[in-house]
Amino acid sequence: MSKRTEQQRAITDEEIIELYWHRKEDAIPLTDKKYGQFLFRIAYNILHDKLDCEECQNDTYLGVWNAIPPTRPAVFPAFITQIMRRIAINRYKERTSKKRIPSELTTSMEDVDNTLCSNSSVEAEYEAAEIGKIISDYVRSLSDRQRYIFIDRFYLAEDIETISADLSISISTVYREIEKIKQGLRLHLERNDIFI
Repeated sequence: MSKRTEQQRAITDEEIIELYWHRKEDAIPLTDKKYGQFLFRIAYNILHDKLDCEECQNDTYLGVWNAIPPTRPAVFPAFITQIMRRIAINRYKERTSKKRIPSELTTSMEDVDNTLCSNSSVEAEYEAAEIGKIISDYVRSLSDRQRYIFIDRFYLAEDIETISADLSISISTVYREIEKIKQGLRLHLERNDIFI
């Protein structure tokens, strides 16, 4: 295989993980090349500030570098998304403690505010893990379109207009789907003896 063909070949997630595993610094620019725009979009949906997003990206790459090893992620995009979200949300909390900042994170969390409630008992951590499993089961039962909307809106904090454009459906359809998803989630939780 020629050098040019080798460079054009898309590197796999497993190859990137191996580079991290063996502490090869090439892992970071390859991660950025493959997932940089995706990670930036997640951060931007939460922070709406280019410089903060770039800092979150750099912190994410450092977080991945520090996590692999010992962790060997099964699904690399989900793994790096989780790290980016945590970093961006922490940055958002830090910024909002100083002033009010509009964000899709705030809006998307307001969408589910009345669907889920918190429990401050001693068993809260265990219950949260159990509720997480129940919600995951519910999300897996959704249609492809509803699952896309759920993940984009509530996990990636994507705005309604972008979801509408991505799926080639109207904004009102996205809102209707979100309401169906929330009602379905509420019923699913109640069937599992979780009442809100």
